Amino acid sequence: MEANVEFADVATPIGTFRVVYEGEKVRSTDLRERGHSQRAVPEGATQRRPPFRKGTPPSQFAEYFRGDRTEFELSAEPTVGSEFDRTIWRELSRVPAGETVTYGELARRTGHKGAARAVGGAMHRNPLPILIPCHRVVGEDGDLTGFGLGLWRKRWLLDREGAWPLKSKSSDGPRPRGQRTLDARSTPTHRP
Repeated sequence: MEANVEFADVATPIGTFRVVYEGEKVRSTDLRERGHSQRAVPEGATQRRPPFRKGTPPSQFAEYFRGDRTEFELSAEPTVGSEFDRTIWRELSRVPAGETVTYGELARRTGHKGAARAVGGAMHRNPLPILIPCHRVVGEDGDLTGFGLGLWRKRWLLDREGAWPLKSKSSDGPRPRGQRTLDARSTPTHRP
């Protein structure tokens, strides 16, 4: 039994997440919804309830969803995953809120050119969604692609962060007026 392990259920606009942590080290963030896999809480872990102490993982998680925080001041400490997975997750953690990366680019950045599908597998195995921001990974053409928590949640998270990676003419194109798209990044501005 690890005496310092704690967990808390944090209600958010996209569902309730269970955050398991030890100090500033977060071990898992599970969506508490039927049909989504749940990791076991370590035996003897202490449950914390709101209001959460400022600076703790559940407090920071709640601040993120309220829009009061874009970056976490926590340590992502997954207890699962291969060395490949961990390499991908570390690189993905460097992608800031408001930006996205493709599966292929993430593979290239980690020295695994051509391993876009394997990167997708690492995203699927991510035990710390939101904290390790797999929602910021998009298809090569900018389309929304797989997300274990559901594409509608991926869209919500990207909207929340002000990043909209989709092409404006795609079926998932932007909804709110003035939302950025890949088209806007690559289209030169013409001045009269």
